[in-house]
Amino acid sequence: MKQTTTAKLPKKTSAKVDDTDNPAWTEDMLGKPVLKRGRGPQAAPTKILTSIRLDADILEFFKAQGAGYQSRINTALRREVKRHLATRPG
Repeated sequence: MKQTTTAKLPKKTSAKVDDTDNPAWTEDMLGKPVLKRGRGPQAAPTKILTSIRLDADILEFFKAQGAGYQSRINTALRREVKRHLATRPG
Protein backbone atom coordinates (compact mmCIF):
# COMPACT_ATOMS: atom_id res chain seq x y z
CA MET A 1 0.00 0.00 0.00
CA LYS A 2 1.30 3.43 -0.96
CA GLN A 3 1.97 5.81 1.90
CA THR A 4 0.35 9.23 1.57
CA THR A 5 2.21 12.41 2.29
CA THR A 6 0.79 15.75 3.22
CA ALA A 7 1.99 19.08 1.94
CA LYS A 8 3.31 21.54 4.47
CA LEU A 9 1.18 24.57 5.06
CA PRO A 10 2.74 27.89 4.02
CA LYS A 11 4.32 29.98 6.74
CA LYS A 12 2.02 32.58 8.14
CA THR A 13 3.17 36.15 7.69
CA SER A 14 1.98 39.16 9.53
CA ALA A 15 -0.43 41.40 7.67
CA LYS A 16 1.54 44.41 8.91
CA VAL A 17 4.83 43.60 7.21
CA ASP A 18 6.55 46.82 6.11
CA ASP A 19 8.17 46.14 2.75
CA THR A 20 9.39 49.40 1.21
CA ASP A 21 10.29 47.69 -2.07
CA ASN A 22 6.77 46.27 -2.42
CA PRO A 23 4.23 48.57 -0.75
CA ALA A 24 0.58 47.60 -0.40
CA TRP A 25 -1.65 48.87 -3.20
CA THR A 26 -4.03 51.69 -2.40
CA GLU A 27 -7.19 52.83 -4.13
CA ASP A 28 -5.31 55.91 -5.36
CA MET A 29 -2.77 53.65 -7.10
CA LEU A 30 -5.47 51.52 -8.73
CA GLY A 31 -7.85 54.29 -9.71
CA LYS A 32 -11.62 54.00 -10.02
CA PRO A 33 -13.03 50.58 -10.92
CA VAL A 34 -14.05 50.31 -14.57
CA LEU A 35 -16.70 47.90 -15.77
CA LYS A 36 -16.57 47.16 -19.48
CA ARG A 37 -18.91 44.84 -21.32
CA GLY A 38 -18.61 44.19 -25.03
CA ARG A 39 -17.03 46.53 -27.55
CA GLY A 40 -19.29 49.47 -26.80
CA PRO A 41 -21.03 51.58 -29.39
CA GLN A 42 -19.50 51.77 -32.87
CA ALA A 43 -18.17 55.13 -34.00
CA ALA A 44 -20.04 54.75 -37.30
CA PRO A 45 -22.41 51.78 -37.11
CA THR A 46 -22.21 50.35 -40.60
CA LYS A 47 -22.80 46.68 -39.96
CA ILE A 48 -25.90 44.83 -38.84
CA LEU A 49 -25.88 41.66 -36.79
CA THR A 50 -27.77 38.97 -38.68
CA SER A 51 -27.84 35.23 -39.06
CA ILE A 52 -27.71 33.39 -42.38
CA ARG A 53 -27.46 29.73 -43.29
CA LEU A 54 -24.56 28.83 -45.55
CA ASP A 55 -23.65 25.50 -47.09
CA ALA A 56 -20.93 23.82 -45.05
CA ASP A 57 -18.49 23.67 -47.97
CA ILE A 58 -18.85 27.42 -48.65
CA LEU A 59 -18.22 28.32 -45.04
CA GLU A 60 -15.28 25.91 -44.83
CA PHE A 61 -13.77 27.49 -47.97
CA PHE A 62 -13.73 30.94 -46.38
CA LYS A 63 -12.61 29.69 -42.95
CA ALA A 64 -9.75 27.70 -44.52
CA GLN A 65 -8.21 30.98 -45.69
CA GLY A 66 -7.60 32.02 -42.09
CA ALA A 67 -8.88 34.70 -39.76
CA GLY A 68 -11.25 37.31 -41.18
CA TYR A 69 -13.54 34.91 -42.99
CA GLN A 70 -16.62 37.01 -42.22
CA SER A 71 -15.04 40.03 -43.89
CA ARG A 72 -14.13 37.91 -46.93
CA ILE A 73 -17.72 36.66 -47.19
CA ASN A 74 -18.91 40.28 -46.96
CA THR A 75 -16.46 41.32 -49.72
CA ALA A 76 -17.60 38.46 -51.97
CA LEU A 77 -21.25 39.43 -51.48
CA ARG A 78 -20.47 43.11 -52.14
CA ARG A 79 -18.66 42.13 -55.38
CA GLU A 80 -21.71 40.14 -56.47
CA VAL A 81 -24.06 43.04 -55.72
CA LYS A 82 -21.89 45.43 -57.77
CA ARG A 83 -21.75 42.92 -60.65
CA HIS A 84 -25.51 42.53 -60.55
CA LEU A 85 -26.10 46.31 -60.52
CA ALA A 86 -23.65 46.83 -63.40
CA THR A 87 -25.45 44.31 -65.63
CA ARG A 88 -28.95 45.49 -64.75
CA PRO A 89 -30.79 47.05 -67.68
CA GLY A 90 -31.94 50.61 -67.41
